[in-house]
Amino acid sequence: MNRGMKGTWKKMVSGVCCALLCAGFMAGCGSDTAKNSQSSGGKIKVEVVAKGFQHDFWKAVRMGAEKAGAEMNTDVNFVGPDNESAVAQQVEMIKNAVNKHPAAICLAALDTKACMDVLAQAKAAKIPIIGFDSGVPGALAGSIVANAATDNYNAGEIAAQHMMDAIQPKLQAAASGSAVRIGVVAQESNSDSINKRTGGFVDKIVSLIEAQPGFGKGSVAVIGHDKYANGVTSGKVTIEVRIPSEVSDNAGKTEASTLLNKEDLIAIYGSNEFAAKCIINADETLKKLGPNKVIAIGFDSGALQLNAIRSGVFYGSITQDPVQIGYQAVKLAIAAQKGETVKDVDTGCRWYDAKNMSDPEIAPCLYE
Repeated sequence: MNRGMKGTWKKMVSGVCCALLCAGFMAGCGSDTAKNSQSSGGKIKVEVVAKGFQHDFWKAVRMGAEKAGAEMNTDVNFVGPDNESAVAQQVEMIKNAVNKHPAAICLAALDTKACMDVLAQAKAAKIPIIGFDSGVPGALAGSIVANAATDNYNAGEIAAQHMMDAIQPKLQAAASGSAVRIGVVAQESNSDSINKRTGGFVDKIVSLIEAQPGFGKGSVAVIGHDKYANGVTSGKVTIEVRIPSEVSDNAGKTEASTLLNKEDLIAIYGSNEFAAKCIINADETLKKLGPNKVIAIGFDSGALQLNAIRSGVFYGSITQDPVQIGYQAVKLAIAAQKGETVKDVDTGCRWYDAKNMSDPEIAPCLYE
């Protein structure tokens, strides 16, 4: 073989080797990406980032998420910050979830603004995100593909309707000139789900009272927090919304106690498990709640609230279906990962009281 042919042959071999190396490198990269979204057993991986673990509610959500994972051959990693004020801690958890490059992520954001950058990273990496519970309101366009959540505004309205049924006799005093008060305890003002439960309740109870004979437009004043105030400074009925300065048992109990000590209080509403617990704990010494006393309505469940309803201290409460929230979130995540078209799922809510809490369709929604 002459030198010219040898040179040509070497170039050909070199080119083939280079092509093979490049192909191998590309295949390796693709393999790594695929492996990242799968566990060692070949299951797809879904990261679930909740708001925390401090309430029994999240334990029930986790139960539903893991149930969906078990049924659909999916590894579910469920995490959450120490409490629902730990925004920075949750943001780090979301970053860790994105860096794992899972098949999908389920997220209940504490603060959407705080996680905008990481949402952008997930979108760029083409990791579908499913919002659950309060979801990720105001998120980067296209970063959240669907939500599994309760229609919280409607749930607040349902609570108001049941309260209206209970306080009708007490409103007669207000119609004749003796002003009365309805208290509202909300855990915070940042969470979209709690805002909607609180707003739905306030808007509905105002409209229901104004529609009663002897009341009318402007007869109900909403005070206590600028987000819900309606501009009426005094009325036959005052709705007073109180939000603790921090999400702690003591701070919440203080706000509930302030309301329970008002002599004109006829009813009180707590818009989540935390708020309901604060009302119950505040009443331990005050003894203001119960039949023929102040009517109390809560939200979610938990052992303390269930016992308060059984004993008659609470009139009743609204329950979400936390197991379904977790279940449907993971189900949507798996569908999105497969490229299927997904849309929001309303996981529903129900009214429960001492009479129906053991019914087959209610009992599974009530966690201890």
